[in-house]
Amino acid sequence: MTSDGRSPWRLNIVGPFLLVALIWGSTWLVIKDQLGVVPPSWSVAYRFAFAAVGMFALAAWRGQGLRLPRRVQLLALCIGAAQFSFNFNFVYRAEVHLTSGIVAVLFGLLMLPNAVLARIFLRQPITRGFLFGTAIGVAGIALLLVHEAMEAPPHGQVARGIFYAVIGILGASTANVLQASEGARRAPMLALLAWAMAWGAIIDVVFAFATSGPPVWPESPRYWSGVLYLGLIGSVVTFPLYFGLIRELGAGRAAYNGVLVPVVAMVLSTLFENYRWSPLAAGGAVLAIAGLLVALRGRTAPHSAVVPPPVADDSANIARSPDR
Repeated sequence: MTSDGRSPWRLNIVGPFLLVALIWGSTWLVIKDQLGVVPPSWSVAYRFAFAAVGMFALAAWRGQGLRLPRRVQLLALCIGAAQFSFNFNFVYRAEVHLTSGIVAVLFGLLMLPNAVLARIFLRQPITRGFLFGTAIGVAGIALLLVHEAMEAPPHGQVARGIFYAVIGILGASTANVLQASEGARRAPMLALLAWAMAWGAIIDVVFAFATSGPPVWPESPRYWSGVLYLGLIGSVVTFPLYFGLIRELGAGRAAYNGVLVPVVAMVLSTLFENYRWSPLAAGGAVLAIAGLLVALRGRTAPHSAVVPPPVADDSANIARSPDR
């Protein structure tokens, strides 16, 4: 049942739930397609420049004021730096060394640092079921990575990809805890996201100049179509839909979207990246998804699924999600 006692099996819930999973599952493949065309840091900067413009336009269209108090603006800066700069710069680099589906599965473990940081800073409990499910998921992901190491060329590419993915996960987790804070929950959601993306894009540009030199402007329509898809569809469309699910279902059940995303990503990786399955990889995928399901169920204690009542300016509790 939803927070208001109605059935969750309604079109206005099932439709957004599946759409967000399909879009976020596909973004991993689009990111992979852009690698090698321009330096990863510039691709990240272009993506969130478009996303920020789109989110500002959406916030204005929805009638949300774009001016934020100084304290909330600082919060937006921190979220932008952690989520839309630090996180994504390492995500793009991880996909240089790993298939998009594997990186998506790795990010399914985002719930682990989320739970630890939320326990430390937000005093949210960690259940035994969550720890048990996470252990299963880690075992499954380990099998997938062993398969990847056996298939990959030498020179430590898999290890480097794992390192980049872990750093990206820590950045995303930091942003998730900031998004779940009381200050973020009371801020107008779309305006906060717009400013966070804008700050992230500015930091991305500075970082790209420092690490990759002047911007590269490819002439490929395919590349720019991918940038628009990631910036507008993969960011501007999905975030409001996902936050709507949180308001209807609660953060616990809405987080099940994070289980569908790597499934979609692995299917697309098989179709378009020629990902080769083996009994080891298949067993790892089954364990990883089963572990995520058990862990999420373990986190849905009766009190944790309750969503705080809406506050002024259409604010919402920003949940801990894959956020691709």
